[in-house]
Amino acid sequence: QVQLVESGGGLVQAGGSLRLSCAASLVSFSIYNMGWFRQAPGKERERVATIGPNGDTNYLDSVKGRFTISRDNAKNTVYLQMNSLKPEDTAVYTCRAMYGVRIYWGKGTPVTVSS
Repeated sequence: QVQLVESGGGLVQAGGSLRLSCAASLVSFSIYNMGWFRQAPGKERERVATIGPNGDTNYLDSVKGRFTISRDNAKNTVYLQMNSLKPEDTAVYTCRAMYGVRIYWGKGTPVTVSS
């Protein structure tokens, strides 16, 4: 079965940085669109960033210029570098893999940004 395992979350002060990782047990990882989503308590889930097989990236407007998504196909891993963190970035961050109708989700890693 497919597993996506996130790591790197934690508590950080406003203005700080965190690097999230998602290790995927996917055959042909390189063909999947990979992404990071987040959900704060009482709020809807947001698409934070995605990266396609061709390297194309998309970002939530509120994180543009602060977050960078990247992938290492040799390691079956996708990363989210988060800089200049704000309290409103506080959420559970979840990794997603997608290829056509195939969609897989990780369990999430919490990120808390204190003011």
